[in-house]
Amino acid sequence: MQIAERTVALFNYTLTNAAGEVIDSSEGRTPLAYLHGAGNIVPGLEKEMTGKSVGDKFNVVVQPEEGYGMPNPIMIQVVPAAAFQGVDKLEVGMEFQAQTPQGPMSVVIAKIENDEVTVDGNHPLAGQTLHFAIEVMEVRDASLEELAHGHVHGAGGHHH
Repeated sequence: MQIAERTVALFNYTLTNAAGEVIDSSEGRTPLAYLHGAGNIVPGLEKEMTGKSVGDKFNVVVQPEEGYGMPNPIMIQVVPAAAFQGVDKLEVGMEFQAQTPQGPMSVVIAKIENDEVTVDGNHPLAGQTLHFAIEVMEVRDASLEELAHGHVHGAGGHHH
């Protein structure tokens, strides 16, 4: 069976950056499961998964535009340090949940200058070219429930 719309694929992966440093990997974990065509993985990887079968091993290079996008300057804000009430010591790299008109958003402290803190709400991999090493472990038809919910259920997927 080949990966196509309305199928569930499970795969092992290693994700590296342009310098070859490992960013993430399924090694030692359950393979990643996703519903093909539902936007559960980055578009560039999903496109390359189409037509693959169990046992296929391949490498994929995903440009930022088909990965996590380019950094959006609107997602970078300077806020007063006083906005971080209850935090004893602010440090670059700390993650917080910011409340926005569109709902909660994860932000990371990018810079601290005097009483001003620059926070970045862009995905940490925005602007990066992604290098995937993939091995397809399983392909099956999606269940009606998975299709209705838009994600995989059971092993390697979502549990309700």
